[in-house]
Amino acid sequence: MHAEQLQAYLHQNIPLSRAMEVSVAAIDPDQVRLTAPLAPNINHCATVFGGSASALAILAAWSLLHIRLRAEDRNATLLIQRNSMEYEQTVAGEFSARAFLTDADSWPRFIKTLSRRGKARIAVTSVLEHEGAQAGRLCGEFVALSS
Repeated sequence: MHAEQLQAYLHQNIPLSRAMEVSVAAIDPDQVRLTAPLAPNINHCATVFGGSASALAILAAWSLLHIRLRAEDRNATLLIQRNSMEYEQTVAGEFSARAFLTDADSWPRFIKTLSRRGKARIAVTSVLEHEGAQAGRLCGEFVALSS
């Protein structure tokens, strides 16, 4: 899947991504990086709304799993089960979220469990960034259900 395809998919199927003006900045099997501008995500302090930061981090994590499953020709419904978000600094401009597997070696076990049981869990980390600095971190656990 290419960046343009993922962006179109997100905007069509997750309307919040369109409202936030999310763009797919980079995509490869090991990570996905999404960006968003300040204007549609602004709060009363003229910085990024925490909900938008969290949403971008979750979208990046979800997108990583989505493209990896599609690359293996697997149909599954992906849901976030739980997450924690740490905000390390305020963001007053364009921001991004870079997602990667929390444990790179967990993928084969995840796929094997999904194949055997029709359900599997995996942890994904998203790092929130602004102007080259880390602004936050999301730790999320996702569940895949075979379709």
